[in-house]
Amino acid sequence: MNSRYHPYAALAVILLLLSSCYKEFDAAGYAPALSIEGYTGAAEIAPGNLVAYWAFNGNLVDSISKNACVNSGTSTTGGIKGSALRGADLSYALFSPGSAITGLKAFTITMWVNSSLNANGIVGLVSLSNTKSFWGNLDIFFENGGNDTKAILKMHILSNTKEQWLGNYEVMNIWGKWTSIAMSYNGADTFKVYVNGVKIDTKTNAGFGPLQFTDAGQMVFGTSQFQTVPSLTSGATAQDWASYLTGGLDEVRIYNKALEEKDISALVKLEGRGK
Repeated sequence: MNSRYHPYAALAVILLLLSSCYKEFDAAGYAPALSIEGYTGAAEIAPGNLVAYWAFNGNLVDSISKNACVNSGTSTTGGIKGSALRGADLSYALFSPGSAITGLKAFTITMWVNSSLNANGIVGLVSLSNTKSFWGNLDIFFENGGNDTKAILKMHILSNTKEQWLGNYEVMNIWGKWTSIAMSYNGADTFKVYVNGVKIDTKTNAGFGPLQFTDAGQMVFGTSQFQTVPSLTSGATAQDWASYLTGGLDEVRIYNKALEEKDISALVKLEGRGK
């Protein structure tokens, strides 16, 4: 072999060895970490105020109290993050709340719902029952009267003898897709309602004061307090205008304060990205 080619061959070997020492460039590895309002994950938002959290990732456990719901016919489906609770006709889950929930003075509750049109009656999403009243201490549900493109969202709070209704909110084009719903109360006089992180209403009730839930019973996921068997309240039995969630419910969180609007928006954006 002609010796004049030896340097080129040696150079080729050296370059091959050098290239094997370096990883292939990964642009994603140099991208800045996701940050929304300074948060990189939902768990970073007011962790000290989170009093209950049901991720429904293959179980019905509240990750704060470590206690589980009692299942009555629900199953599992794909969620906005991991898996979710899947309701069905005549199905729901019940949870026995502690004082961190029954003793709330202010609150924020957030959740994701994926439901079809409620053609068979109102659909209770989450309630904190009142064992003596027709309606619960807290009720969030889809009201009757929606259509293929419109849901009617309604909420109810009972504080001792004081009562507040919120709704009827016409929420467009949410059937069959994951939708975030949230409500807050500041413990004094102001209620706020959010859909997909956007505030849709502010209601002021002067003198409503700190919450005083009375005759608090179990929480119910997937229907209203009077649709369970037996009914959770002596104030009502099953109603023919009420029904059950036949879709998904996911990422239910309860805080003991009214979150700021930017934090609710950030929570929705982060959870929507699986964070």
